[in-house]
Amino acid sequence: MNDANEVLLFSYGTLRQPEVQLATFGRLLAGRDAAVVGYRLDWLTITDPAVIATSGCDRHPLLVADPTADPVSGTVFEITSDELLAADEYEVDDYERVLVPLDSGDEAWVYVFAAGGLPA
Repeated sequence: MNDANEVLLFSYGTLRQPEVQLATFGRLLAGRDAAVVGYRLDWLTITDPAVIATSGCDRHPLLVADPTADPVSGTVFEITSDELLAADEYEVDDYERVLVPLDSGDEAWVYVFAAGGLPA
């Protein structure tokens, strides 16, 4: 990373879609392939109309903690801390942002299932 204001964001779902990036960040992001370990992929039914309109669907992938699961592939992006706050606004309350290690050895922010119940 070139700037102290930049952070890494790992995405395995809708934040990789160009239309979501444009609506959330006002630009297209350049990223590289990566994977996160210690989580499995599940699905969540979204009810927020704005998020559904932006992503084009009401079923979004969801990371659930599972230390025995295979790595989950995705994309890691360098974004600004302000853009990270914009991503927080986009994600619904069923997700929480946590810092996780990537298979590359880097650490990145990622949205995972917020504890307190089962995915819908």
